[in-house]
Amino acid sequence: MATALRLAQNPEADALLSRSPLAALIGMLLDQQVPMEWAFSGPYTLLERLGGDDLDAHTIATRDPDAFAALCARKPAVHRYPGAMAKRIQQLCAYLDEHYDADATAVWRDAASGSELLDRLEELPGFGRQKAQIFLALLGKQLGVRPEGWREAAGPYGEKSSFRSVADITGPESLDQVRAFKQEAKAAAKAAKAAKAAKG
Repeated sequence: MATALRLAQNPEADALLSRSPLAALIGMLLDQQVPMEWAFSGPYTLLERLGGDDLDAHTIATRDPDAFAALCARKPAVHRYPGAMAKRIQQLCAYLDEHYDADATAVWRDAASGSELLDRLEELPGFGRQKAQIFLALLGKQLGVRPEGWREAAGPYGEKSSFRSVADITGPESLDQVRAFKQEAKAAAKAAKAAKAAKG
């Protein structure tokens, strides 16, 4: 992973995301119900507390769950719901440990097609279809992981020149564009719901 990611908007946290596939996966896992920068800073917060040069799936998976939850909850917490997310992080790491020999890169290294890679990502604990498609788009757009059909497998998140998700964020300006898109989409969904209720 040679590309410099700019998702946490924090140099140290972004440097970790850029060199550590596991950190990027955990950041994506945490990216719900909190601002994106908070989610993608979470892996760096974990590393600071665990020590070492990189996050290790086997080490995280085998830590005492209560101790790990406490570590995630310590302020600043890694997420708004640190207890629930601590459990999900350990489930993700345990899955990687069991199925990919604790090597996050192995999830996508030899995927023969975009659809195969999407299937692998969807099998990860905590990754539904939308999260899997967004991470697939991030791999393709910014990290050079482009098996045949990756854009199609990523759905709308794979579109060129779009500003839909973290896959499209390369700095503060694109972050603002993605936020604006999400606000517009939310407003449109709200208006459609109101119109439907009025008809009913």
